[in-house]
Amino acid sequence: MTKRFAKQLALVAMMTMVATSAICAQQGDEAPPPSKPGKLINTGEVLSGELNAMKVRDVKNAGKRIASYQITSEPRRLPPPSGLCNLETGPETFQLVTSSDAQAGQLKAFVGKEISIKVDEVACASDPGQMSEAVITKWSLVRKQ
Repeated sequence: MTKRFAKQLALVAMMTMVATSAICAQQGDEAPPPSKPGKLINTGEVLSGELNAMKVRDVKNAGKRIASYQITSEPRRLPPPSGLCNLETGPETFQLVTSSDAQAGQLKAFVGKEISIKVDEVACASDPGQMSEAVITKWSLVRKQ
């Protein structure tokens, strides 16, 4: 009789432990607080982040591979009407459009490093297949002192 009682007691103890751990796990699965949108970036302001280089195919030039550059930064809001670019906190990756070989050469030296640029024109990415969430079409490099 004592063996049977011991087995039942062990079974009840295991069931209690399983139930307790399940309840604790459910309480720990609470959703994190919603992220708030990033800081607004206006024309003329400085954007800082790590510069990355990407090789992309030029649609206009028979698929020729061209260098494209991207800054990864904290989430930012764009000026209206773009706003958050249909993202919860705003874009974090910004493609830099180079208008000349001189601008591309300027950026090439800073790949993998932290840079700052003055933003003159920015919009949400709209072309299919773009790797960035926002596109900066007019910009200038800010030299760190």
